[in-house]
Amino acid sequence: MQPVIVITGATSGLGRLAALDLARRGAHLAITARDPDKAEQTRDQLRAHAPQAEIEVFLADFTRLTDVRRIGREIADRYDHIDVLINNAGIHAFTPRTTPEGHPEMITVNYLAPWLLTRELLPALRRAPAARIVNVASQASRRHGTLRLPQDLTETVPFTARGSSQHYGKTKLLDIMFTLELARRLAGTTVTANCLDPGFNTTGLGRELRFAATLEKILTRLSIGDPARGAGLIVTLATDPAFTGRTGGYYTVRKHRQILPTPPGDDPELQTRLWRETERLLNG
Repeated sequence: MQPVIVITGATSGLGRLAALDLARRGAHLAITARDPDKAEQTRDQLRAHAPQAEIEVFLADFTRLTDVRRIGREIADRYDHIDVLINNAGIHAFTPRTTPEGHPEMITVNYLAPWLLTRELLPALRRAPAARIVNVASQASRRHGTLRLPQDLTETVPFTARGSSQHYGKTKLLDIMFTLELARRLAGTTVTANCLDPGFNTTGLGRELRFAATLEKILTRLSIGDPARGAGLIVTLATDPAFTGRTGGYYTVRKHRQILPTPPGDDPELQTRLWRETERLLNG
């Protein structure tokens, strides 16, 4: 039986590379996308590489949490179970923006949306014989500034392109904390949760920078930032039998070894508080 794998952010970058590999391995893919044209292009590319692959598209804008709730329910209703959920979609914005619902955009897309989608899909994941949740984080989390809860979840603060890295890093720190708390809450069930640092990747690099395409070509020519390494770790955590039953880990592309989150992301009490504050916000 084909494993049912839900993957976000599959229309570009690491997500597309991971989806191509998973399709070749015979997965039944459910991909999320914001742009219908990109979604169709991705589906065509996946089928060209894996003609027998089953691919379904679910359209949603992850800056709108109402969209995330909707597709979560659509996906959960579509499948009797889900074997793997890969939360990969993300952005690095170089200017502060607020979502239509009034939340900071990077926090919403990179953290609140995957948190909410995971919650919506948990019943279907629990129905699988052995399900996995894989969250794409980053070692950018080491440059997260000062963590303030619950303010960071709701406040849009000014920053420059140079200062944007700190805000991006904070969203990835939240992803790690979310994963580790989720793993504890799922202990004793058939569902595992792990996260990863995909390393520096040129694919999709700084798409809001006007010189991003030129920089990406230069780095690729110099063999810096090979995206296949990060995509490979995503696929490994999603499918490798060696990770069966392993949960609550944060892994790096360097030899796929487990690493520790940077403080304060390693604090279990703070992880629990983040969960409660997120739950309060999304239930409000």
